[in-house]
Formats: sequence, structure tokens, C-alpha cells
Amino acid sequence: MAEKPIGLFGVGLLGSAIADRLSQASQPWIGFDPLRPEFAPNPEWVLEQADTLILCLPDSHVTAGLLPSIPATKLIIDTTTGDPAEMADFAAQRTTYLDVTIGGSSAHLRAGQALLMAGGLPSAYAAARPVLEKLSDKIFYCGPPGSGARMKLAFNLVLGLNRAALAEGLAFAEHAGLDTKTTLEVLQSGPAASVIMERKGPKMLTRDYTPEARLAQHHKDVRIILATAEGNGIALPLTQAHNEILAQAEALGFAECDNSALIEAYRSDSVVNQLKAEQ
Repeated sequence: MAEKPIGLFGVGLLGSAIADRLSQASQPWIGFDPLRPEFAPNPEWVLEQADTLILCLPDSHVTAGLLPSIPATKLIIDTTTGDPAEMADFAAQRTTYLDVTIGGSSAHLRAGQALLMAGGLPSAYAAARPVLEKLSDKIFYCGPPGSGARMKLAFNLVLGLNRAALAEGLAFAEHAGLDTKTTLEVLQSGPAASVIMERKGPKMLTRDYTPEARLAQHHKDVRIILATAEGNGIALPLTQAHNEILAQAEALGFAECDNSALIEAYRSDSVVNQLKAEQ
């Protein structure tokens, strides 16, 4: 008997990387994406063919709309970065639901370098583990339902601030008259070095904003981080500042660009301040 395919809902940047990992593992899959007509004609067709579903959707509100149509017997691996409380609620409705968020960009996942952070019942995690191993060997069981989503927010908080610090440092060097290529080399050669510098530093310098992870998507994550923190009575002043910088970058037209385009908000500020000083 032929192996049943895995159903993939959402074949965008991250979803296409998931599809590539499954194909590399010789795992059959079928996908549905309303923006990609080359895949399954409707979600019902995927639900008929697959017993295991991977969701890679814009946010957990989309998951909430899809969930009622999914039979209770299906194993659901939700990689969406969504609201942890909503995702815990999904698991309360479906014991076969697992929130498995992904740490890293589509390029990291495609190369097998991303992290998988899982939350859910141990039984759901055990059932999903063979599928997760096809995506990455860096798998962390983070605890009960919603834990994968909460861990992703903590992960993205640190990752995003790391990227913002790099953008701010390079913009500072640029407007202080330093050669930015040399600046990046210096930063990478000392204790300030990070993986972010290797991947995003050259993109910031060359203004190559071909998306690996879109700026608007990360901004959505930052808003969820701030809302979750507010609900828990936690102040996040650095993340609040990051939120404002992302909003400015979006206003400048970089929403659909790679998140390294964050640096353009700093460049814009510097230009405006320079013009004011000359008046």
C-alpha cells in the first residue's frame, strides 16, 4: 500500500520550505493554498487524502476558521506563529492538535538548520515526532498546549532585537563616515558576532531585500509578543521600541521585503535629522 501523503495548508515562504524538506525525505505531500492554484483545488480534497496535516498559516485566526472543517481523527501540526492562548484552546478542542513553531527563516528550514518548538499533549507529540524528524533534527518539546507558541515568541523577541541592534549599529557606522563593509567585518570578528550578522548583515549593506522572512510577518509577531506581555503584566521597553521601528519601516514601503529591511527606518531617520540640522 502506498504511503499516505501529508497535507500541507499554506505553501508560502515557510510552507514551501516545509514542502521541500518533506520531498527531500521522500515523504509524499499534497498542499492547498488559495494563492497557489497549482496545488489542490480545495481544502476538502487534502482532508480526504491525508491523515496528518501541517498548517503554515498567516495567524491563528485563520487556523480558527479552518479547524471546524478538520475531522477529529486527523493529527494536526500547526507551525503558525499565533496567539498562545488561542492555540492552547485549539488543543483543548482537539487532543490531536500540536503547536510546533519554527525558529529560523525559510532558508534555515530548507537547509535543515531551523529549530522546532513543540507544545501539546505528550501523546500528540509522540505521534508527530516521526514527521517532525523529516523537517529538522533540532526538536524541542516545550510542554503543554500553547508552549510551542510561547517559546517562539521568546525566540523571536531575542532574534528580532538582535537584528534591530545590527541595523542600528550599521546605520550608526554609515552616518559616522565609517566603511560599512569593514564595520561588519569588525563586528563579526569580536564578541558582538552572531548568526544574524552572517545572514542579514550583507543584505543590509547591499539592500538585497529578497524575502527569506517578511518584515510584516515579524511585525505581526512583535505585536503578539507585546499583547502577551501586557496580559501577563510584563513591561518590554526594548520590544516596544522595536515595534515602533518596524512600523516605520512598513510605512516606508518595506512590509513585504525581507526583515533585514528594518535598517531603512534608521536610514530614513538619519536623513531627516540631517536635513533638519542643515535648515
